[in-house]
Amino acid sequence: MHHGSGRETNMKEIVLNKKKNGMPVLLGIIVLYVLATLGCIFGAMHAPALFVVSLVWLCLGWIFLLGLKVIRPQEALVLTLFGKYVGTLKENGFYFVNPFCTAVNPAAKTRLNQSGDVDSNAPAKLTISANGQGNFETVNKKISLKIMTLNNNRQKVNDCLGNPVEIGIAVMWRVVDTAKAVFNVDNYKEYLSLQCDSALRNIVRIYPYDVAPNIDTTGDGIADEGSLRGSSDVVANRIKEEIQQKVENAGIEVLEARITYLAYAPEIAAVMLQRQQASAIIDARKMIVDGAVGMVEMALERLNENNVVELDEERKAAMVSNLLVVLCGNKDAQPIVNSGSLY
Repeated sequence: MHHGSGRETNMKEIVLNKKKNGMPVLLGIIVLYVLATLGCIFGAMHAPALFVVSLVWLCLGWIFLLGLKVIRPQEALVLTLFGKYVGTLKENGFYFVNPFCTAVNPAAKTRLNQSGDVDSNAPAKLTISANGQGNFETVNKKISLKIMTLNNNRQKVNDCLGNPVEIGIAVMWRVVDTAKAVFNVDNYKEYLSLQCDSALRNIVRIYPYDVAPNIDTTGDGIADEGSLRGSSDVVANRIKEEIQQKVENAGIEVLEARITYLAYAPEIAAVMLQRQQASAIIDARKMIVDGAVGMVEMALERLNENNVVELDEERKAAMVSNLLVVLCGNKDAQPIVNSGSLY
């Protein structure tokens, strides 16, 4: 997929919207065929010249049928005449164009992992395989102007910390300039797919998977809280802008990009899971210890206020130790009751 140069890069779309005369031309061809049939019958008996003219029409009149084109909503047909771009049929209707015009769509046979390709009512093309068996291959030169969703394969990319991450995106796009899409790149669908993968890698390598200290993701020289997991909307918008810059010359508009899959690569997923579990355990322990210390302080204050029992520093230390063991332990405590003297 290479950009065109010079004149091809500045290709402008020409919309043919004044040729919606397909129905009158079709009726005229039918009438002429009827007249030619009668002319053959009458001319064979009385007028040889009329017979010859009618016979020529019967043999060649079908050529004009090739100029009849039906365009449905959200479809387009790019036409060339002997290699020269003549225009695009973009509005729905029944058209008649030069019968020798050829429809051009390099991406007609390309089927990506996406929705919205124009497949129905396509002319059938017979192909013969090596073993002599024939099969029909559907080919349609029409270009879909619908909004399509491209789901490329998941990519394995290293984030800014070097951790391998698997990420997948869905890109909503449509063709807005058919001339650029057909003539500026070899295959606009493959070109878009390649640019999506490239933009995905360029943006993902800027971010860490999760929030990490001293990481600058915005380029302003100040550490921020950006991450693939926590800033998915920001990352997706940057990917969209990156793709749009690359496909502008291919006549494609990128409407939206969304992250559909995000995970650590399998080779480090187990280790990262253990790391997350350890972090969660530490956070939980901190919360338990903070709560236990507060409960111990409250217990000592209540004992002192009500003069329930007077404890020296050594007994207070022992009580604090016992309470912390009970409150912070993983299992229920099994106390030993001392039936003797406290001292």
